[in-house]
Amino acid sequence: MNPALFLLSVEDGLRQYSFGEALGVALFTWAIVFAVLFLIFVIIRIFGAVVGSFSKKPETAPAAAPAAATAPAKAEDPGEEFSSGTLKLKGCDEKTAAMIMAIVSDNTGIPLNELIFKSISLVEEK
Repeated sequence: MNPALFLLSVEDGLRQYSFGEALGVALFTWAIVFAVLFLIFVIIRIFGAVVGSFSKKPETAPAAAPAAATAPAKAEDPGEEFSSGTLKLKGCDEKTAAMIMAIVSDNTGIPLNELIFKSISLVEEK
């Protein structure tokens, strides 16, 4: 079908709008579009808050607070390096030992500076 013939046949039913009417229709249409976008934004924020409240891990800080309160306060020199003793590595390099300590700290939820490791040994599978 020829597009020019189609336009000629439909032209009879088109209404001519004045500039003010056309501007009013355009502004109304834009208002509807932005209202729907705002509604989508609000719905996404609500769902994000609901999903975020379910996915948060429980805090372990309250359980650690009483233990910290009972420990005697030490007056340490700020320039002194903290040491929790010596660590014996048996068949394990320092990089692997550091990874193991980080994994234990993450899985238990205990900060790394509160853990004391005595030795880390490589266990051979038989």
